[in-house]
Amino acid sequence: MLDENSVDELWVFFPDPWHKSRHHKRRLVSPAFADKVARVLKPGGIWRLATDWEEYAHVMRDVMEAHPDFENLHAGEGATEDDPVGGWAPRWEGRILTSFERKAREAGRRAHDLTYRRK
Repeated sequence: MLDENSVDELWVFFPDPWHKSRHHKRRLVSPAFADKVARVLKPGGIWRLATDWEEYAHVMRDVMEAHPDFENLHAGEGATEDDPVGGWAPRWEGRILTSFERKAREAGRRAHDLTYRRK
């Protein structure tokens, strides 16, 4: 178990999207997990997330936007007519190209990046 306020930065890149509706309860990024991250992340700490599954990207963003302990470092960025909320971060240069991201690119899917700061 990690101590409270002991982590400077957390990366969650390409977690299993559990795309079938009956499996959504297994998804890592959830309100309960965000509560756990908020407990261990230091104030000012950074949480970086990425997924190539568009529906899950929106769920992750919704979970984070609803959490009172996090602020989106790219609020409004990447907003479009179809996605007026935006909030998508640019691809973080520190993230290696994973096999999941490479396969997503080959399949024509784009990665969605999010970056939040612990208040």
